Amino acid sequence: MRWFYELGYRFFRMPWEGDVRKELVELVEEGRIAPGRAIDLGTGTGSNAIFLAQHGFEVTGVDFAASAIEKARQSAEEAGVAVRFVVDDLTHLRHVDGSFDFVLDYGTLDDLSPRDRELYAQNVLALTHPGSQFLLWVHEWPSRWWERWLARLLGAGVAFQPGEAEGRFAEHFDVERIAGSTEINYSQWPPGYAAYLMTRNHCPE
Repeated sequence: MRWFYELGYRFFRMPWEGDVRKELVELVEEGRIAPGRAIDLGTGTGSNAIFLAQHGFEVTGVDFAASAIEKARQSAEEAGVAVRFVVDDLTHLRHVDGSFDFVLDYGTLDDLSPRDRELYAQNVLALTHPGSQFLLWVHEWPSRWWERWLARLLGAGVAFQPGEAEGRFAEHFDVERIAGSTEINYSQWPPGYAAYLMTRNHCPE
């Protein structure tokens, strides 16, 4: 699927480009997430990372599409903020180290296969310390058989199943569902979504 994002960012404007996500804005403006060292996983063209930098965070943005990172660097320069943008693989990070106070992911984890989701979760654990916060936004609904079949055929991800976020992260994070669909509507896109704010606990790894 990498080629899809690489070509999409290079030659087109992706549908999600340019918008700072409302849950992130609300959490920062309300003070629930305080400035610190932050990393944006699947940063795309950098809107969320730039917003964080404008609000006092020291930010690293990571994406596997070099064309997205090129756009992100240009946007940060135009906005007059410093963000470290890195091309890297979220299932096998090679160019990012240390821990972060705040981790952000809008719509990246749910693009990954089940195996890659597990590798991603291990990386998130390595990027955090007790007290770190993790804001995760995912497509979430009970997927239908043909969605699962198509995802396997394409080697792509499928929507998070209800309860999957807790299943993947609750051992090491306190998980709070802060937003999401109250009803699943298969006639619209996405049929459902959820946003989770997690806090790393003090349990040993």
